[in-house]
Amino acid sequence: MPNVTLTDALRREYDTLFNSVIIRPERAGEVEASVRRINGDRDRHTAVAEATGIPWGFIAVVHNMEASGRFDRHLHNGDPLTARTVQVPAGRPKTGQAPFTWEESAIDALTLKGLGASTDWSLAGTLYQLERYNGWGYRLSHPHVLSPYLWCYSQHYSSGKYVADGTWSDTAVSRQCGAAVLLRRMAESGLVDFHDQPAPAADAEPLIVRYTTEKPTDPAELKRAEALQQWLNTFPGVFVKVDGEAGKRTSEAYKKVTGHYLPGDPRGT
Repeated sequence: MPNVTLTDALRREYDTLFNSVIIRPERAGEVEASVRRINGDRDRHTAVAEATGIPWGFIAVVHNMEASGRFDRHLHNGDPLTARTVQVPAGRPKTGQAPFTWEESAIDALTLKGLGASTDWSLAGTLYQLERYNGWGYRLSHPHVLSPYLWCYSQHYSSGKYVADGTWSDTAVSRQCGAAVLLRRMAESGLVDFHDQPAPAADAEPLIVRYTTEKPTDPAELKRAEALQQWLNTFPGVFVKVDGEAGKRTSEAYKKVTGHYLPGDPRGT
């Protein structure tokens, strides 16, 4: 299958899609649970990151997509570590003896893709490598559907998927949270960031919303808090969950943009 080049236009597409992600409310709990599990396994992902120069968050979300986060499966394709891979790519790792450790298999899978410290790990570069990891079939053959491998569980994906190798269905729906959606929630939670997303500088006065540790019951206050969060998300490097609760993460993002915390935040200015 032909390769796809990371052009300036594709960079803008990735940036725009990521910055506008809204996790579907009915999937929010599942996404949250996945992020907690991923963060709990951070040490093992970080060990591979240190060996390869690849960001731990990228490794973690690929692990979730390819092997459901299981450490007894190959990162290449989810085959058991008790033998070399059988599915494509078959016969990996080529060296060593089974059973393989998850770490040695993961390093083999990532280096097989040509990934390393010199790879472009900007926000757009990361999303490009995630789509490349799964393949360009959606983009090249079904461009009306954004790849669920990245965007499932967000408003960017509704239906359409490959139900088998080379077999397409417009009505089938992916049931796995997309890697970009996981990364978005990880960014909102302060677990990952991207080197090309600079600290923002304010150029407009935001809404004034008071700090709170609970979601407002007043619909007007809730709407104002959501508007503030949406405004904060327009700045590069700021990723806030739009939920109407102007708490710790929203206040920290507000400080990043304006230089001070929300009114009422006990941390002050």
